[in-house]
Amino acid sequence: MIDPAVVRADTPGASAKVFLDSAGSSLPPRPVLDEVVGHLRREAEIGGYVAARERADDLEAGYGVFASLMGAHPDEVAFTDSATRSWLAAFDAVPLGPGDRVLVTEVEYGGNAIPILHRAREVGFEVVTVPSDAVGQVDVEALRELLDERVKLVSLVHAPTNGGLVNPAREVASAAHEVGALVLLDACQSLGQLPVRADELGVDIISATGRKWLRGPRGTGVLVVRRSAADRLRPRLVDLHSGEWVGPDEVELREDARVYELWETSVADRLGLIAAARYALDLGIDAIAAEVRSRAERLRAGLREVPGVEVRDIGARLSGIVTFTVEGRDPVAVRDELARHDVVATTSHLTSTRIDMTRRGVEGVVRMSPHYFVSPEQVDRAVEVVAALG
Repeated sequence: MIDPAVVRADTPGASAKVFLDSAGSSLPPRPVLDEVVGHLRREAEIGGYVAARERADDLEAGYGVFASLMGAHPDEVAFTDSATRSWLAAFDAVPLGPGDRVLVTEVEYGGNAIPILHRAREVGFEVVTVPSDAVGQVDVEALRELLDERVKLVSLVHAPTNGGLVNPAREVASAAHEVGALVLLDACQSLGQLPVRADELGVDIISATGRKWLRGPRGTGVLVVRRSAADRLRPRLVDLHSGEWVGPDEVELREDARVYELWETSVADRLGLIAAARYALDLGIDAIAAEVRSRAERLRAGLREVPGVEVRDIGARLSGIVTFTVEGRDPVAVRDELARHDVVATTSHLTSTRIDMTRRGVEGVVRMSPHYFVSPEQVDRAVEVVAALG
């Protein structure tokens, strides 16, 4: 059970406004803020290298913290500067060539689709879209019909940016592994609001960010590469942290997931990311998921009662992302009007999830994402402001 008084006291911004943008960049709790600011001050006192050496044990412990959070071994965890960097590093390491296939779903994110299509054009593999089922999630039976020895990778967005859906990752992984395909799970919008465990979902690779539901600093990301998949990958974006220059013309790369890390990083931000993961573990991921689900369900129910508002969420299992449109109103104008009433929301547009939005005939949506630090009364206040727009 999460104590609302404690988490709100840890989150000063939670009282100043109705904050409904944890799917964009959430409000970090005090322990995260203290770690980041405190380490920056220490760097100013003694220099960055010395300050990092002082925290070497804490930085090393971070791999175990995320292993606990994400159902992995510490040597399967790597830290990066964003979910995008994590995803790109992993995708770039998958050997692909002419005759191969990469499967994507209809809710594929634009930040993934662009590098997939760009690389397909360069090296000649085929990109195939798996249809959605009647409720909008990936159709696992249709996926099975597309799977054969040509499929090398299934790119799966766990919780898309634009519609509340949670895709059935375990079922996708089970099907893909029958033909030896790898599964790269984009958990950018699920880590921190839902259980995201490699050992339970069965996926091969997970990429995620720190700044969203996990409530860490911007400029942080995490990558999990399971031991069973590591030997099948060919990391290319490497430096003197990822490997060692052992002879004039010879290098040896690391054998663990840290081969995907680079030498330069923000130590302060990484310490903040580790603090955010500890904070989530202390609260309990199941407890967080229950609170987020409660807030999102309350918000959806309230919005459905407002004339002219259409909730746009899809899927059998819903995340904490709530999307809607207001009849006759541009989503950006709605977002801006909400902001004038101290309700922080955002928008999602066609270019982020082009296949899904085109299929559903939607150009853009307003997106709200209530975290556990948002009170039920604040959820109701947001609904009141939307209702007043009409």
